[in-house]
Amino acid sequence: MIPRTLFDSDLEGFRDSVRKFLEKEAVPFHAQWEKDGQVSRELWTKGGEMGFLCPTAPVEYGGLGCDFRYSAVVMEEISRTGCSGIGWPLHSDIVMPYIENWGTEEQKQKYIPKLISAENIGAIAMTEPGAGSDLQGIKTTAIKKGDHYVLNGSKTFITNGQMADLVIVVAKTDPTKGAAGISLFLVEAGMEGFEKGSNLEKAGMKAQDTSELFFNDVKVPVENLLGGREGTGFMALMQELPQERLLVALTAVAACEAAIDWTKDYIKERKAFGKPICKFQNTRFKMAELITETNALRVYTDRCLELHLDKKLDIPTAAGLKQITTDLQFKVMDECVQLHGGYGYMTEYPICRAWADSRVQKIYAGTNEIMKEIVARAELG
Repeated sequence: MIPRTLFDSDLEGFRDSVRKFLEKEAVPFHAQWEKDGQVSRELWTKGGEMGFLCPTAPVEYGGLGCDFRYSAVVMEEISRTGCSGIGWPLHSDIVMPYIENWGTEEQKQKYIPKLISAENIGAIAMTEPGAGSDLQGIKTTAIKKGDHYVLNGSKTFITNGQMADLVIVVAKTDPTKGAAGISLFLVEAGMEGFEKGSNLEKAGMKAQDTSELFFNDVKVPVENLLGGREGTGFMALMQELPQERLLVALTAVAACEAAIDWTKDYIKERKAFGKPICKFQNTRFKMAELITETNALRVYTDRCLELHLDKKLDIPTAAGLKQITTDLQFKVMDECVQLHGGYGYMTEYPICRAWADSRVQKIYAGTNEIMKEIVARAELG
């Protein structure tokens, strides 16, 4: 593979620590977590103690103040191990940055330290039963009544939904204004009227708790309006989405690399017609294709990571990256399942679980069809 130049010895040392932690604290238990429908709270606490949560959080709030490469390392190692139930990236690199970049000083001081330690597990509630990629179509409302807002509505497919202590909720404070009427709220578990539905059963990512959330006349204090200003929610969402889509791309490429490694080992050991299946031309050509395409997108993804570190990753570029890497991820998983034969369809093999886990990557963070539309608008008008 073309050598990666973004990661120095300090980062590789950090990667080694994350990898060893996951192999000890997550991999042996993930099968049970898939049955439970969520990972253990203990894993979150241990991860916080090790500095693996919110590594980019500012030092003044108890964080390490690292750049986004450290987050990338955590994401890649989670993906490489196939521990798809661990919802740290959303917590660390979506929820925390909303508060860091858009919150008031009081909100930062109150919530960021708790996210770093895992005292609070974070989630973000955008998607609704009738509104997914079309965020302007949300129906959830938050109407101001004196010193609080009254929040009503429901959300679905919310990652970390069952375990979340803090949820950033997208709601309309003025339903007549479209995007300009959207605001974000910091809603805490235990607020009266805030209820969590059952843990949703999914085709893959079975250890990741994914829930419906219900808000019935929830009184949210005015100080929990993110940033203290109404109408800034849609702008915040648009500006934070490139990092979310880069996050998805990083996990997609790391998953491809892991699947290729598993398959290399399998095809060298598995025999058919008296010889290892890696000796058959079809197998060799398929693997060559997957390896080359993954290497190409690794370089492209690292370049986008460089742009993001320089604050130059724009919305269309991030959208195109998310689309092409997740399309490749599903292709790689599907081809590698095929090369495993019947064993590839057995959940005891990691490639089977990774194949099921990969399908949603083309859906969340904006469907790949929406990603294509974003690129087309930017290039074609």
